[in-house]
Amino acid sequence: MKSVEEMPGHLVRRFQQVAVAIFHAEVGQAGSDITPVQYAALVAISTNPGVDQVTLAGLIAYDRTTITGVVDRLVHKGLIVRNASTTDRRARALHITSEGQQTLETITPAVEQAQEIMLRGLSEDEQKAFMYLLQKAIGAVNDLSRAPMRTPTQET
Repeated sequence: MKSVEEMPGHLVRRFQQVAVAIFHAEVGQAGSDITPVQYAALVAISTNPGVDQVTLAGLIAYDRTTITGVVDRLVHKGLIVRNASTTDRRARALHITSEGQQTLETITPAVEQAQEIMLRGLSEDEQKAFMYLLQKAIGAVNDLSRAPMRTPTQET
């Protein structure tokens, strides 16, 4: 029997724990309490103005039923606004506010620093290989996820 330290699921979970801790430490030092999921949502909304919540969930590979809480918190923080969609009465279009854009500009260097810290045990070539292999492995099983990553053109 393999030890848990030899199982990819365990190692990925541990890496996620470390990654979240590093993210919070770096972003906290930059003066923000934004979470990794909120950051991902804010970036996706910034680059896809007017995106609806269902599409946003697919863009950041987040569960459709719990994305509402993420959006609610971003609205409450004044980082995004939620308006009625001009194309679908049932949907809400999401837009980043000037405060949200300023938050992104302020914390992005901290987020980038967090990424560097996460991979600091690897050489530059190892970092590139790690990222390539991680993306390849995730791509091969994306559709098995409860919240698969979707591009804006894919059906949700």
